[in-house]
Amino acid sequence: MADPSSYRPRPGEIPDSPGVYRFRDEHRRVIYVGKAKSLRQRLANYFQDLANLHPRTRTMVTTAASVEWTVVSTEVEALQLEYSWIKEYDPRFNVKYRDDKSYPYLAVTMNEEFPRVQVMRGQKKKGVRYFGPYGHAWAIRDTVDLLLRVFPVRTCSAGVFKNAARTGRPCLLGYIDKCSAPCVERISPEDHRELADEFCDFMAGRTGTYLRRLERQMGEAAEDMEYERAARLRDDIGALKKAMEKSAVVLADATDADLIAVAEDELEAAVQIFHVRGGRVRGQRGWVTDKVEEITTGALVEHALQQLYGEESGDAVPKEVLVPALPDPVEPVQQWLTDRRGSGVSLRIPQRGDKKALMETVQRNAQQALVLHKTKRASDLTTRSRALEEIAEALDLDSAPLRIECYDISHLQGDDVVASMVVFEDGLARKSEYRRFQIKGFRGQDDVRSMHEVITRRFRRYLAEKERTGEWADGVDGTETGDEPRPVDEPYAAEPGADGRALTDGPALKDDDGRPKRFAYPPQLVVVDGGQPQVAAAQRALDELGIDDIAVCGLAKRLEEVWVPREDDPVVLPRTSEGLYLLQRVRDEAHRFAITYQRTKRAKRFRAGPLDDVPGLGETRKQALIKHFGSVKKLRSATIDQICEVPGIGRKTAETVAVALARAAPAAPAVNTATGEIMDDEDGAPETTADALGESVSAGTPDERRGQER
Repeated sequence: MADPSSYRPRPGEIPDSPGVYRFRDEHRRVIYVGKAKSLRQRLANYFQDLANLHPRTRTMVTTAASVEWTVVSTEVEALQLEYSWIKEYDPRFNVKYRDDKSYPYLAVTMNEEFPRVQVMRGQKKKGVRYFGPYGHAWAIRDTVDLLLRVFPVRTCSAGVFKNAARTGRPCLLGYIDKCSAPCVERISPEDHRELADEFCDFMAGRTGTYLRRLERQMGEAAEDMEYERAARLRDDIGALKKAMEKSAVVLADATDADLIAVAEDELEAAVQIFHVRGGRVRGQRGWVTDKVEEITTGALVEHALQQLYGEESGDAVPKEVLVPALPDPVEPVQQWLTDRRGSGVSLRIPQRGDKKALMETVQRNAQQALVLHKTKRASDLTTRSRALEEIAEALDLDSAPLRIECYDISHLQGDDVVASMVVFEDGLARKSEYRRFQIKGFRGQDDVRSMHEVITRRFRRYLAEKERTGEWADGVDGTETGDEPRPVDEPYAAEPGADGRALTDGPALKDDDGRPKRFAYPPQLVVVDGGQPQVAAAQRALDELGIDDIAVCGLAKRLEEVWVPREDDPVVLPRTSEGLYLLQRVRDEAHRFAITYQRTKRAKRFRAGPLDDVPGLGETRKQALIKHFGSVKKLRSATIDQICEVPGIGRKTAETVAVALARAAPAAPAVNTATGEIMDDEDGAPETTADALGESVSAGTPDERRGQER
């Protein structure tokens, strides 16, 4: 490990001007390339106290052995030089996007005497027009098959073309009029090139001209009573419209734009791009990258723009590029795009309308791509085994932790404090073993105390079962202390609903005698979501129970540091460690499960009404009462005899309902917080103050609501 002070440039040696810098290791390999508006200010940031640097930046500067720089005239030149050097040196600490697949393009080889339409992958070639990329090659072939009726351009390979020219007989497409057969000189090179230009114009979105021309020709043929020709033109128009329908209109103003969205976590980022031409989505592609440096969303967007347009020019760079965050500064990037296109390019964040809605769709695709990438990575057996071994080595465990339990605390500003327990066995989620806890030992917000309570309750049961049976047996009611099992016969996304219904045990959670399974199996590793205080609380709970054969660690979200009990410094796993990735997945799953349960409890509390306090009155009969009378207000004014008229309601129950409603104070009217309107119960508005409270809590942006949740 090198000391950055050993190669730090002398004061005043670094120029205060735009430029590009390179860090090299002891073997003279370039490990990082960056650009700066002021080289002096930027490089000074790297040569400060190592404790103040981000862990990934600290790793880079201690790996490097020298730094050098090149001065340029403008920030635009710095951007271009940075891209060229990243491509040339492939530095290990730079963000490098990798295609998650090799996308096929529809290509027209305009650099040949007789241009050919074909499917192409890989590096783009000079003189070839590209359209796409497409998700599948068959989508290109379907489109081309429709367009060849109107634009019969050559599609055959060079060998087939030469063989047809030698024999004087065209291929099958030439006989069925889906090729103009330039191989046998049915069409001149000039006319065939013009046909290829028209094909390219249509694919580029200029469709109206050709449709209007064909419709005019069809009308003229019909007037001249050339009905067969008119029918062929009608079929050609239908083929063009069908080809256009394959890509739906998403922007009504026939916009040419690229939309870029980014989904990211602490270690990885996924980028999705939609290519819109003529208002239609003509192509889609995506990349995934490791975040090997401390980087903002705007910087990720800048790197994506370099990757996307670094080798492009002209119309390949659209007039409009829509992004989720702007690079800082944005002017050099926008000027660089303008130079590559040869005319003005707008780089901005969509704020409203169709473009914002389409950006949300692109963002969902990016999120799904990131989840899919992580799922594929986690499902690999070799990778999971390596992750468990790395965790065992980092935490000094005797063996790989085949069963890992992770705990997280969730609340909303101290209310509805709950906890979750998720279980991973052999690196995979074991959802039938998930559990949820209500914090009952105290009221208020105290994550450390909550963690101590949850760990104590979970392992107290384990010890009680072990003492009772002397073996790992199943069976005892899991709801005595407020712990609830998760149903296993629901799909992954199906968490407890917002209707407030209690969860029941699924079949896989039952023992032979029908009783729910208890927490019978001990983990080899307990992971808590938090840092040193939460880890200490969990270890203290185990110590108090006399358990000394279960390891404990915590994962702090801010810097992804792994904390272990009785240690002042965290264990820092390498950024590329599969063990760190597995711990992160376990922690994130516990957080997701906890916050879902917390939101369910909050929604149930907001919907609480006076009928909920009536003993013996279930959900079915409550609904029957409300349906019969129309509202709680009318039910409160009803007599006992009128209540008895409801099917399933006896006199004793009716008396209980009447007494409970009489004791309950009339609720305040519900208020529409958007308009300030007081909603009368006669209009079907909720009567209870809890419903009005629920309306006010749900107000605000999603980011504002998430900021209040833990």
